[in-house]
Amino acid sequence: MLAKEVTSKYQGKVKFVSENYGESELAKRFGVTRYPAVFVDDVLVARPNDFGFFGEGQKSGRYTPFRDPKNHEKFKNDLNRMVEMALAGRGEELRAERESAPVQEIQALPAFKVTDLEGKPLSADDLKGRVVVVEFWATWCPPCRSTLAWLGDVKKKHGDNVAVVALAFESEEAAVRQMAGEYSPEVRWAMGTPESAQAFGDVVSVPTLFIFDREGKTASIIYGAPPDLHETAEKAIVRAMNSSSD
Repeated sequence: MLAKEVTSKYQGKVKFVSENYGESELAKRFGVTRYPAVFVDDVLVARPNDFGFFGEGQKSGRYTPFRDPKNHEKFKNDLNRMVEMALAGRGEELRAERESAPVQEIQALPAFKVTDLEGKPLSADDLKGRVVVVEFWATWCPPCRSTLAWLGDVKKKHGDNVAVVALAFESEEAAVRQMAGEYSPEVRWAMGTPESAQAFGDVVSVPTLFIFDREGKTASIIYGAPPDLHETAEKAIVRAMNSSSD
């Protein structure tokens, strides 16, 4: 891990700590619901959107595409500089610097275009007038599997009132097709693109679940796979249906 590599050189002056964001008090304090996030003391120095893992075309994050070795070096150099600031007693200066970086969060269903696995075009315009559920997933993501099955239950329960889209990222298409074939054909299955990841707020982790009401407004975003994911999402879907029918 690059952050651990940076801190190891300080020989006891700096301690590296790895926390699950669902259990981290710092993550709760800053409202961090995605990963990765990096703190120096209690200063959030790198946000999830700074790291873009879906595709080589992302330009919005400071370290995207993160697979590029040059961005690895940039991250280490930046973190080293910020650790040095903290050690020099310049923590408040560091805090002011990093708090100026905004968190990107989408407020409505974005304009996106993909082609589903049946070769049919799929865009936000095709989903208008319905509650929309969009799942970002990957074939290598074990927590994604239970939600993929649950998506079929959502369609079965709510029918045409809800549109369900499953976008696969960083996965081989053959494996995506194989897995999609194991679940509901009523879900719109498609390969995600760097552009679609950016459209949804530079999603950097899977699973990530979006729910939008009939007017296209964001009703809920759930990052990761908390134990109550499906229960929480179902409640959000029902609220979105009710609030949109007034």
